[in-house]
Amino acid sequence: MKISYDQETDSLYIRLVDGYHECRTLRLNDEIALNIGAGEVLVSVEILDASLVLGSGQVPQVVLENIPFQVVSTAA
Repeated sequence: MKISYDQETDSLYIRLVDGYHECRTLRLNDEIALNIGAGEVLVSVEILDASLVLGSGQVPQVVLENIPFQVVSTAA
């Protein structure tokens, strides 16, 4: 899973499945879209105006519970 945030556009992108997938987009509302791949697999979630949609005008803290993960740091 990869979670990325673009501060310039205030958009949050959560990729649940790695690799390229042809998807159809299911818009839940003007801010939230689900990308659905083959076999109705949820591939990713896109949230526009993320700081407003998810909370107090700031990007919320992300908490992972019972999920094995590896921290990867990239230089900007």
